[in-house]
Amino acid sequence: MTESTGRSPDPSGQYVQSLARGLAVIRSFDADHPEMTLSDIARRTELTRATSRRFLLTLLELGYVKTDGRMFSLTARVLELGFSYLSALTLPEIAQPHLEQLAASIHESTSASVLDGPDIVYVARVPTRRIMSVRINIGTRFPAYATSMGRVLLSSLTPDDLARQLDGIDFEGLTSHTIRTRDALVAELDRVREQGWAMVDQELENGLRSIAAPIFHGRETIAAINVSTTANSHTIESIEENLLPQLRLAAERISEDLTASRPFSKPSSHGLSPTSHPL
Repeated sequence: MTESTGRSPDPSGQYVQSLARGLAVIRSFDADHPEMTLSDIARRTELTRATSRRFLLTLLELGYVKTDGRMFSLTARVLELGFSYLSALTLPEIAQPHLEQLAASIHESTSASVLDGPDIVYVARVPTRRIMSVRINIGTRFPAYATSMGRVLLSSLTPDDLARQLDGIDFEGLTSHTIRTRDALVAELDRVREQGWAMVDQELENGLRSIAAPIFHGRETIAAINVSTTANSHTIESIEENLLPQLRLAAERISEDLTASRPFSKPSSHGLSPTSHPL
């Protein structure tokens, strides 16, 4: 049952009871009660049938409720009520709670980044423990070709844009595992593009493994999120079996929230005070 709206909790008189009651009618619908009769709604809101009927007819006139004459249900127009909130959110703000939930579930660090030239730039992060020799903060940069998020983002580029990016890459051997040739990277990006995610095994730093998935706005890849762990904590097989499914689910939820928001522009890394790559 929803919270009673029969009495104003504000002794100052600023409380608009009719608004509270109208919202209570909307909130009375949920996954277990997608359709209800007038009596059902009155009971769940603790309002009289006459009062419930007035609010339902108002919501019906405004297009937030529909009825077949007996049963009432919400329409998709109620999504507009949350649209203003979603439209004001940025990528980091939308991603952060999902990253926090993911990190809490798998007990590993999670991050989000965007592509800026040859680098990725971190825009959100939830560390659970320090697993690299360098501290990662918002604005930290790493070479895209040697990171899981970078490979996800590079694989999403058009052939012309990718070619321009590859022309500017200096394939530095950061570890003995790092891809060092253009042909090898192109082959890996083809695989990433086909499977929809990327894994990097100790190519950025010895002992560090990470896996990444794309964040979409509509059909456009605008960012990537990853999970970072150590070679001692997870085998490649364990990462794919235990971490990848939850990572991809988090990426889907972030993408859904972004797509539900206003037309989205990629966040710029300018003004982030990026940290130079130390390796």
